[in-house]
Amino acid sequence: MNFKKIGFLFFIGAFFSLSTSLAQEKELYRGLYNSYDAFKEKSIEKRRFTQTQIQPIINEIKQKEMFKVVKVGESIEGRPLQLISVGSGDVDVFLWSQMHGDESTATMAIFDILNFLDSEAFSAEKEEMLKKLKLHFLPMLNPDGAARFQRRNLLGVDINRDALRLQSPESKALKRVRDSLDADFGFNLHDQSTYYNAERTPKPATISYLAPAYDYKKSINEVRAAAMRVIVQMNNILQEYAPGQVGRYNDDFEPRAFGDNIQKWGTSTILIESGGYPNDPEKQEIRKLNFVSILAAIFSIASEDYKNADISKYEEIPNNDRKLFDLKLTGLTYELLGKDYILDLGINQNEIQDENLNYFYDAYISDRGDLSTHYGYRNLNASGFKLVKAKIYPESFQNIEELQREDIFKMLKGGYAYVSLKELPEANAVKLPINIVAEDFEVPENLEPNFFLEKEGALNYAVINGFLVVLSNEEVEVPNALIID
Repeated sequence: MNFKKIGFLFFIGAFFSLSTSLAQEKELYRGLYNSYDAFKEKSIEKRRFTQTQIQPIINEIKQKEMFKVVKVGESIEGRPLQLISVGSGDVDVFLWSQMHGDESTATMAIFDILNFLDSEAFSAEKEEMLKKLKLHFLPMLNPDGAARFQRRNLLGVDINRDALRLQSPESKALKRVRDSLDADFGFNLHDQSTYYNAERTPKPATISYLAPAYDYKKSINEVRAAAMRVIVQMNNILQEYAPGQVGRYNDDFEPRAFGDNIQKWGTSTILIESGGYPNDPEKQEIRKLNFVSILAAIFSIASEDYKNADISKYEEIPNNDRKLFDLKLTGLTYELLGKDYILDLGINQNEIQDENLNYFYDAYISDRGDLSTHYGYRNLNASGFKLVKAKIYPESFQNIEELQREDIFKMLKGGYAYVSLKELPEANAVKLPINIVAEDFEVPENLEPNFFLEKEGALNYAVINGFLVVLSNEEVEVPNALIID
């Protein structure tokens, strides 16, 4: 008997079986991605929402026979923390979101996933999966923070640094649920800065993964290794839809963090961080990627396909880096004290929330100099262009209504980034492409993210509150300028 031949044939058979399985999986996830709109929870279209807005969805889920909804605690202000469970399998998978109140992307995706589970689509695949798994969702762990769209809870505690002392009721609830389930897998769902990029690439880290360390040595036991293998599977799928836009979050051990401790307590824990995506301020495309990515993990756990993943591929996922700007200008000419210098500028649009929970952008120059190792969501090669400081329009107007009757684009083409009003609106920002200032306002001496770029005596570009305006195109896209008193 030729054992070498038999072994070779067995290997070939296994290889083709595995290849077929991977092809079938990719076809499944392609179907999920392409049919996503059928499952998207339409009542949530913006990333700022409160527990009051999701409670009707949870109440509706309560009425469905396949789901079980249990109140597992309350926030400091008495808002309910609710666990939604589905499935009858022996493997428990626990997913919690928004322990930071301003990190809502995955909460939206959870409700999309619940809609998918409740639909008639992919019924055979779901039936098989739910026989093997029991899924538990705890959306919006920090509803008091979400009500204010702030990171911390009402006590001012970062819940993700309260795994040991359990000072907050939300932390106690999370620990209690984890322990009662003794879950096999856990998904810790967050948002990260939009300025992270996949290391040494210009692509944003739209999704970043991590199998958190459970000790300072960053040891790898069976529990953590299982999380790594699931991440490899998720990355393989996500590369189909966001190629090169996946990063790996820093794995330094944080002894107070829930993710690190839940890994330590025996639940294979996967951190998912939602970052930035071009032209997606409300993170709706990233929400969709969460939907596909999380379902890919769930199906992989149910089929145990993750066990076939090459764990070394986990280390090949590029690290998160932080070298992205909203706007990067390269090689512009900047005059200082009568001498010309060549500079790169990196500009970011800081998102500010006012006392009424409205938000606006207040841009700032994040860095300047040689930024050749950095990248931008929007880039302009400004070689040959000279920076021209912005001016105040010479005529003052009575109020915003009078200003709106003027040709603001013509003002921009004249090099004016500021216009004064006798009656300033009681607000921080204005949805116009020009800054509103008081009559005694003076243009700052320091370089601000309001200027023009000139070439051969003509103004070609304006930068208004950090947003690039092409002066040959009257379709101006400036979400807001500032009101400065």
